Amino acid sequence: MTALTTSLAPARTRSRPRPGLFAAGLFLTLVVVAALVPGLLTSYAPDGIKPAEFFRSPSAEHWFGTDQNGRDVYTRVVYGAGQSLLIGLGATAISLGLGILLGLSAALGGRRVDFAVGRVLEVLFAFPGLLLALLFIAVFGTGAVTAAIAVGIGEAAGYARLIRSQATTVVRSGYVEAARGLGHSPARVVRRTVLPNVLRPLAALATLGIGQSVVWASSLSFLGLGAQPPAAEWGAMLADGRTFLQYAWWTSFFPGLFIVLTTLSTTVLGRRLQAWLDVRSS
Repeated sequence: MTALTTSLAPARTRSRPRPGLFAAGLFLTLVVVAALVPGLLTSYAPDGIKPAEFFRSPSAEHWFGTDQNGRDVYTRVVYGAGQSLLIGLGATAISLGLGILLGLSAALGGRRVDFAVGRVLEVLFAFPGLLLALLFIAVFGTGAVTAAIAVGIGEAAGYARLIRSQATTVVRSGYVEAARGLGHSPARVVRRTVLPNVLRPLAALATLGIGQSVVWASSLSFLGLGAQPPAAEWGAMLADGRTFLQYAWWTSFFPGLFIVLTTLSTTVLGRRLQAWLDVRSS
């Protein structure tokens, strides 16, 4: 009986309800729907100015209230999901691409390439990521696209260091030596053996990185360096409503709430994905 109970314990653990994971998945699903088909969630226009309805508090007609121009805050939050999520995904894709390029080059390119990449990473790590993004924007100008590229460059060094370490371990492993011993070409060894084992753990890191990229992009927009008004973007909405916090708190509260919830949700899913990958690899 004891052995049977012990053997059933992991199954019970795996099948127990996870309300936090469900809530995170449901919220991110709504954010994705808002980003792809915002008209499905609201009938208002994000830039519909109605001066007679300025600073209306949250109500049945305007769920999140209205701003100083009479625009529906809920509608702008819904439409802002597209901008914020697109910047987060774009920045994560850029940082992953640069990280993979630098990390694999260091691990597979020999001592000289490894030394050169190592020095580049040291320079990147010498600057805080947000400061590096600010320097990039100072040179190339403001805007949503520039913000995505800037955030991607700022986060690339961390990915590159992890990929370099992982790839170095994989290249020295027994199964890579076995693949070489079977006469496989270097390109096939990299494509069929090295890359799958290096990139698999990045799925969880990329999920976590999306939330961080959304926060960074919102921070840049809040400073006036990302998406520009009247764009419906969460960080820009935060900056737009900060002047009116004393008597119209909702203009900044709800965009800020969605930034926090998006970050928390991607963190929950990323950690769960990491735990699942760890179980599969063990």
